[in-house]
Amino acid sequence: MLTIGAFARASRLSPKALRLYDALDLLRPARVDPETGYRYYAPTQLERARLVAWLRRLGMPLARIREVGDLPAADAAREIRAFWARVEAETAERRDLAAFLVDHLLTRPRTRPRKDLTMTSPRTPLALRYAAHSDRGRVRPANQDTAYAGTRLLAVADGYGPTGGPASTAAVETLKELEGLEESAVPAGEVLNLLETAVRDASVAVQNATEAQEAQEAPDAGTTLTAMLWTGSQLALVHIGDSRAYLLRDGGLFRITHDHTVVQSMVDEGRLTPEEATSHPQRALLLNSLTGTGPTTAPDLHLHDAHPGDRYLLCSDGLSTVVPDAVIRTTLTTAATPQSAVHTLVTTANEAGGPDNVSCVVAEVTTTPVD
Repeated sequence: MLTIGAFARASRLSPKALRLYDALDLLRPARVDPETGYRYYAPTQLERARLVAWLRRLGMPLARIREVGDLPAADAAREIRAFWARVEAETAERRDLAAFLVDHLLTRPRTRPRKDLTMTSPRTPLALRYAAHSDRGRVRPANQDTAYAGTRLLAVADGYGPTGGPASTAAVETLKELEGLEESAVPAGEVLNLLETAVRDASVAVQNATEAQEAQEAPDAGTTLTAMLWTGSQLALVHIGDSRAYLLRDGGLFRITHDHTVVQSMVDEGRLTPEEATSHPQRALLLNSLTGTGPTTAPDLHLHDAHPGDRYLLCSDGLSTVVPDAVIRTTLTTAATPQSAVHTLVTTANEAGGPDNVSCVVAEVTTTPVD
């Protein structure tokens, strides 16, 4: 028998890692001293220890490693091959995203727009075709989402808490006031400031909508908010929470928002892999949302240049948590119209169990005049 220190040196794993793998039932010691609790390992366990270490270096989630480690060699090899194929596919998607970001950063204006520069149409006039759809899903007793698409504004809000429905409605209704602004009335350099001001107004509206509940014992209520304002040549994005915005461009699907969640922060810090995050018990815990006191931190604000043929998707997590990105990409690519795209996406989410309210907005940039 080998002590934990000797086994750690032989397997090139740290004692800390061995204790973790014991707790997770990945690699149990052959014997534990009943009096001291000291762990002892058999030399025959070295092969499994090395396998666990190698699979972890591949980035395989611990729960998956436990399953693979219990398989016969041929089945384990097949599972590793399938896992790596998915990693390569995800790497290709990230490579496409990196290329998109490089192109975006190199082609955006390098100078601050003049204060008197207005949101004029590009040489080839662009327009939006759009559709919105919201559904209760198959499990939730009520729909607390709000989805909206209009000539200037696209928005999705996902309410939570006892008054989440009124909160999401209040936030979107406040932003709908931007629909009445003429494109020429707002300087291009001020459009993000306009959205930020609108979010502050939405915070007041959410507070008014949740006041009755806040007077009770369970004040926890609020909403996410992901919205885009059309300028005639660009889409200005404001984002708070874990609803999402995607861009389909030239056949590639890019997520252009970052989730404000505990789990996403753990992924960013390298403490979780994206695959582990999908089943984490805290995956719905928000770090930022719109409440009666405003967002916890400032909202994300970005400008996106519009290209003919672009399709944008805004959705609540009732879609993104159950419908894989590959299916979203195929649907956005093949749907004949934004209307057919939103209905297909909502139907797909419900066919996957519909565990949450599901809402989405799809907008297409076109050079064809919109009636």
